[in-house]
Amino acid sequence: MNQKKIVVAICGASGAIYGIRLLAALMNMPMSVYLMISPSGRAVLAHESGFSHPSMAVFLKEHNCQTHEDAHLYEFDTDDFFAPFASGSFRHDGMVVAPCSMNTLAAMASGVTHNLIHRAGDVCLKEKRPLILVPRETPLNRIHLENMMRLADAGAVILPAMPGFYHNPQTIEDLVDSVLTRVLDHLGIDHPLSPRWGDTDTPK
Repeated sequence: MNQKKIVVAICGASGAIYGIRLLAALMNMPMSVYLMISPSGRAVLAHESGFSHPSMAVFLKEHNCQTHEDAHLYEFDTDDFFAPFASGSFRHDGMVVAPCSMNTLAAMASGVTHNLIHRAGDVCLKEKRPLILVPRETPLNRIHLENMMRLADAGAVILPAMPGFYHNPQTIEDLVDSVLTRVLDHLGIDHPLSPRWGDTDTPK
């Protein structure tokens, strides 16, 4: 059975922890992950998590994130239009932008491809592959909402960073994981990340 291939982008919206914990969850499974971090995303990562490495793999290792022996993390500059997933002929299992800035959302809604993140999202839409966007912004103005509608109509999944509380979260990580549970579900990836409604440890 072929390993899943997942494209991940981290943009400059607040909520870098969503991208970090998504990567940690994916790298704990036998799969290949293709990562892009925008310049603004790197700035937010540094501010919110102390990220100062050129490599996310090093950062995850230093923070004791367990990595499956068959997991692979490939990192790409956002100017690298020769990345494999910039072409529709490269087959993968979906793309997640977490967190997704309003700038990236607007670019994808307009079909503008200024960088590799925009191009990779555009490829997902044209090839009918899963594109999951995790916007982290509030309040939302009409332009934001219209851009989300355009992307939803084009086939993207708009999955806002809105944590659930029915599982009685005890930590920030619990809240974040309740969102990432839905992300992994939409990618078709089985995981034990967060309790589900109806599980035995969930209040009735």
